[in-house]
Amino acid sequence: MKILKKISILLISTLVFNACSNDDDNPAPVNEEEVITTLTATLTPNGGGTAITLQTRDLDGDGPNAPVITVSGPLATNTTYNVNLELLNETESPAESINEEIEEEDDEHQFFYQITNNLATFSYLDFDGDSNPLGLEFTVTTTNTTGTGNLTITLRHEPNKNASGVSDGDITNAGGETDIQAVFSITVE
Repeated sequence: MKILKKISILLISTLVFNACSNDDDNPAPVNEEEVITTLTATLTPNGGGTAITLQTRDLDGDGPNAPVITVSGPLATNTTYNVNLELLNETESPAESINEEIEEEDDEHQFFYQITNNLATFSYLDFDGDSNPLGLEFTVTTTNTTGTGNLTITLRHEPNKNASGVSDGDITNAGGETDIQAVFSITVE
């Protein structure tokens, strides 16, 4: 009986010491998601003209207030615009640019653009190290169709860039997580 008791104590002691071992010597690195409060798209027409600015600002993040969305004016028909995106975390002072982090982790990010009513087409101008699209810079070319529609800009974190259609800007098979999505009501005239 004493042997059984000693074996039991030894077994319990072994379990306790193993359970309390320090596994924190090599913790997995934490890659925190970007905090993005503001997305600004500046559309500059090829050949000159007035730039159009699309902006969404959500200074309380997931708080109760809706984002403030602005569009500075209409787009012209049959026009190609060079577009640059600027992403900010305005919870910091001064505001932190998120573009640099996205560029550093370009293989883990991709922007997608969708528009209703066939008002325009899009082309990527910047790419990651594997020649897959990133999308901080792109062109939007309006068609000869006038009207209104919604332009949606989505940033995906860790999309499957090799999935069908993703390199062409089709978000359908991209997967990953959405870092930010903004919907702008636009007019083409």
